[in-house]
Amino acid sequence: MLKPIDLWFALALGAAAVAAPPAAQAAEPQAPAAAAPLAAKRSAVAQVAGLKVRYDVHGDLKSGKTPLLVLHGAYMSADAMAPMVQRFSRTRPVIVLDQRGHGRTGDGTGPITYERLADDAAAVLDAAGVRQADVFGYSMGGAAAIQLAVRHPGKVGKLVAVSASTRLDAMYPEVLAGIAQITPEVFANTPMRREYDRLAPRPQDFPKLVEKLKVLDATPFDWGPAMRALTHKTMIVMGDYDVVAPEHAVEMFRMRGGGAPALAAQGFLTAPPPARLLVLPGASHIGIMAEPDILAALVTPFLEDATPKMPEGFF
Repeated sequence: MLKPIDLWFALALGAAAVAAPPAAQAAEPQAPAAAAPLAAKRSAVAQVAGLKVRYDVHGDLKSGKTPLLVLHGAYMSADAMAPMVQRFSRTRPVIVLDQRGHGRTGDGTGPITYERLADDAAAVLDAAGVRQADVFGYSMGGAAAIQLAVRHPGKVGKLVAVSASTRLDAMYPEVLAGIAQITPEVFANTPMRREYDRLAPRPQDFPKLVEKLKVLDATPFDWGPAMRALTHKTMIVMGDYDVVAPEHAVEMFRMRGGGAPALAAQGFLTAPPPARLLVLPGASHIGIMAEPDILAALVTPFLEDATPKMPEGFF
């Protein structure tokens, strides 16, 4: 069994593989839709209290389609979300940013908090001229996406929270113990550290990022009441071997009106439900991001507010 520090070293290496530029990754089997070209990209900057938050726009924000805002996880970057951006941008414009402390944005003054990450994301939407966007957030980005919906409800259409939680103690104690042992040296000579050095305006700030993220992951929070009060349609996504127990995914799903007995009693859904739950089998916290085709295929009907299909031969 892995000790906590070994666990998180393994996670770092796994995240680095996700973060590697697409050209550096081994070829993978592609679904037929994968032949579609990546939407045209433009890069821009949002000013947030002296911090230049870097973001990319894939596709046409004036197309009339609701944009999707993509928020990456800890120690990642906008580039690391390329597999998801590639798939979602075939059907809608996508905005993806480097969150504070990460990627091309670099470090800002003060701590990294989910509330500040949410405010940064809101500032990016303002800078891009977007009144409202759907939001897809993974891990740290999933928590930031929840806070974006809480703090700036009018800016969020639909909410997709991937591998996130509404309270700190929903994470396994072993995971929190592993995070507490992380040091900058753990990342030495890893693809993740090389990716940080490639993108960061000040590569020497990496130890600051490690310390700020350790503080973030040791700070208690409980957003249950705020989550219940949201009005946004919500999709909860977890791996069955995620850092958060599957029971919490179900709890979050129910917070958003999911699993209503009256709807379940119908036997089939005649309208898009208020909440959707996806638990990927055999998927860890990092491993869940190795399934972009599955994620895109199942999240897209939610974003499009599609009514679940009725199979032939029942009625």
